[in-house]
Amino acid sequence: MKNFLSLTLFILSFTAIAQDLKPNEVFWKTLQLHCGKAFEGEIMTPSENDPFSGKRLVMHVVDCGEDFIHIPFFVGEDKSRTWVLTMEMGRIKLKHDHRHEDGSEDEITQYGGIASNTGMAGIQFFPADQETAELIPYAANNVWWITIDETSFTYNLRRIGSERYFSVKFDLSKEVDSPGPAWGW
Repeated sequence: MKNFLSLTLFILSFTAIAQDLKPNEVFWKTLQLHCGKAFEGEIMTPSENDPFSGKRLVMHVVDCGEDFIHIPFFVGEDKSRTWVLTMEMGRIKLKHDHRHEDGSEDEITQYGGIASNTGMAGIQFFPADQETAELIPYAANNVWWITIDETSFTYNLRRIGSERYFSVKFDLSKEVDSPGPAWGW
């Protein structure tokens, strides 16, 4: 209860100063409120062929700095994925860091994109960048977006021009234990 009251007071005071912040700065600061915490999620786009279905999904906002946020995304026992958000030249960049169990980089890693504008306080969009188009040609039309509010964080992927759509939603109201460090971190 004490944590809830502290968070509520912080959000109320943050709201007063948020009028002077750009929308992506509000988004960034809202996400940083969860630094050090882990949350369980569920697939919002279930499919029989989805390799994530039926597995425990956990995100851990493990590390936050002035211009970076690292969020491992655990799928069952698989600790290979980390979302890396960085603030660059006033915009947020999303990259996907994929590692093997020994910590070495996967062949397909560091793909993502940078927001084309400051977005909105509760949502940021990341169209695939040139590095992604060269690394994964079929993903050149990917658009990722992250939403955040008082109770949830949602990670989404849409491949424009295809049926590919993925969404996972995390409950920010219930902190869980982290499965430990992501591979390579």
